[in-house]
Amino acid sequence: MAPGLLDRSRTVAPPGWSRWLIPPAALSVHLSIGQAYAWSVFKPALESSLNLSGTASALPFQLGMVMLGLSAAFGGTLVERNGPRWAMTVSLLCFCSGFLLASLGAAVEQYWLVVFGYGFVGGIGLGIGYISPVSTLIKWFPDRPGMATGIAIMGFGGGALIASPWSAQMLESFGSDSGGVATAFLVHGLVYAVFMSLGVLLVRVPAEGWQPPGGKRPQEQQSRKPLVTTANVSARSAVRTPQFWLLWVVLCMNVTAGIGILEKAAPMIGDFFADTSTPVSAAAAAGFVALLSLANMGGRFLWSSTSDVIGRKNMYRCYLGVGGLMYLGIVLLGDSSKPLFIVCAMVIISFYGGGFATVPAYLKDLFGTYEVGAIHGRLLTAWSTAGVLGPLIVNWIADSQEAAGRSGAGLYGLALSIMIGLLAVGFVANELIRPVNPKHHLPEPASAAGQAEGTAGHEGGAEHKEATGR
Repeated sequence: MAPGLLDRSRTVAPPGWSRWLIPPAALSVHLSIGQAYAWSVFKPALESSLNLSGTASALPFQLGMVMLGLSAAFGGTLVERNGPRWAMTVSLLCFCSGFLLASLGAAVEQYWLVVFGYGFVGGIGLGIGYISPVSTLIKWFPDRPGMATGIAIMGFGGGALIASPWSAQMLESFGSDSGGVATAFLVHGLVYAVFMSLGVLLVRVPAEGWQPPGGKRPQEQQSRKPLVTTANVSARSAVRTPQFWLLWVVLCMNVTAGIGILEKAAPMIGDFFADTSTPVSAAAAAGFVALLSLANMGGRFLWSSTSDVIGRKNMYRCYLGVGGLMYLGIVLLGDSSKPLFIVCAMVIISFYGGGFATVPAYLKDLFGTYEVGAIHGRLLTAWSTAGVLGPLIVNWIADSQEAAGRSGAGLYGLALSIMIGLLAVGFVANELIRPVNPKHHLPEPASAAGQAEGTAGHEGGAEHKEATGR
């Protein structure tokens, strides 16, 4: 029986295929699903047309973030087994169907259908789409894994820069009633389906035995660096190692600290300078949010590429250590200087984005390439945890401080101090990371199978089961 279009064997690159076509394929997916960061554009229209509270209008986004982490964790092994084209297709179907269901929900004024469509179904598309290109990029760029994953994951951070003005313009054109929202959702679903299809058709995996052009073999380069293994560890074994859980803590702490500012950026800068002679206008606060989006996007490429030079552990020392100093600067001097506040916040958010882009390469260094996509998916449960923890800390403490009669920068001092403590916890966890014990390494035949893109799915998994007796 001939293999189907989505079969992994149909995606093996022919001789001469340029590996530089793979990042654009990944970007077509990540720029699309990065729309999630622009959900707030729809909140006012949904609240007015469906008579929702601010808390209720956030439900689709919150559920989407939870489903992102869960689907990435549980679907990571399927992504590894079936290959990137299958994964991108599943992401396309779920993400775009989520918009179509949300469109129907808005049209018939059934908000539960909006939550189910965008949050649950679309959230599955977010998770599968987020991890879909990671393993493939790392195998195409074993000499520069940080740069490669940074290019793709940069798209997720920058998706809102496209989606925010586009969505706002559609609501202005179609109207902000339930019918206008439904039409905007419908257009989103159809356009993103076309755009993501480009990635589905373009993505390829390297042929067995492929090596990057020029220079030494990546294994020879890596063997000279600490923490970088030339062996492979299965996803099932990886979650039993202390290295996985230490890195889970590192990612969770870094994301918690970043998302605490990102989620409340506009009201925070307004509160910090509300009692000064030059308060921040709504337009200026929106401009500040745009700057943070640029920092989020740029940090994903800049810092992950830097990690290829200085190493992943040193890069996270910077994220966590320097990030703590930036928070300290805001706590001590933030309300005395707008430029200082803005610069510190942009550095923190660039580290937030950089942490996402660097972690797949860190996993590759520790556990090899065999099932790095599946391991990455499991690690993203740290994101789901942080997505709840960060906003909860900042909002709950700010509300408590306001109830106690405080205002301005005083609303955030305690919360930001807690963020410094969380970054310190992450810093210690990063320092404790050591090379993985060889007892977790796969036998050489299975390890070699995992390195070969043409066999890393069905055949690699079969060899691993045979080698381990499972």
